[in-house]
Amino acid sequence: MRYNTPMIRSTKKGFEKLKKDYQDAVRERPIAVADLRKAREMGDLSENGYYKAARFKLSHIDYLLRKLSTDIKKSIIVEKTDKNIVGVGSTVTLKSEKGEVTYSMVGDLEADPKEKKISLLSPIGSAIAGKKVGDSVTIQTPSGEMKYSIGKIS
Repeated sequence: MRYNTPMIRSTKKGFEKLKKDYQDAVRERPIAVADLRKAREMGDLSENGYYKAARFKLSHIDYLLRKLSTDIKKSIIVEKTDKNIVGVGSTVTLKSEKGEVTYSMVGDLEADPKEKKISLLSPIGSAIAGKKVGDSVTIQTPSGEMKYSIGKIS
């Protein structure tokens, strides 16, 4: 049975990072296989910590390769087309009574709130998507309701 899986929005930079991470994992795999082979040759596997660590590392790399491969296949590169509307690729300044905050709108897997990078999947990102300068939004955040106006889009 095939499931309809959603596409993953990505910036070109984010998509290139996915491909780089995949290639890095491909390069790490032969080293992990060699470590596992060396650990097996040491004998008793039941009490061999090196074997368990090597097996875990290889399993993790294999998982990462499957995940990254799927993410790459599902990704669509979104390019900013309208500089006057908030979307992936925009840098947005929001104004509130507490001051201003600037966010970069990034792809679904690129979000990093600490670096002020948000995606359309976040509460703020979904609330401001499609808005123009001067539009007001009320956003339900974990810390309560926040009211913003769109100050600048670049």
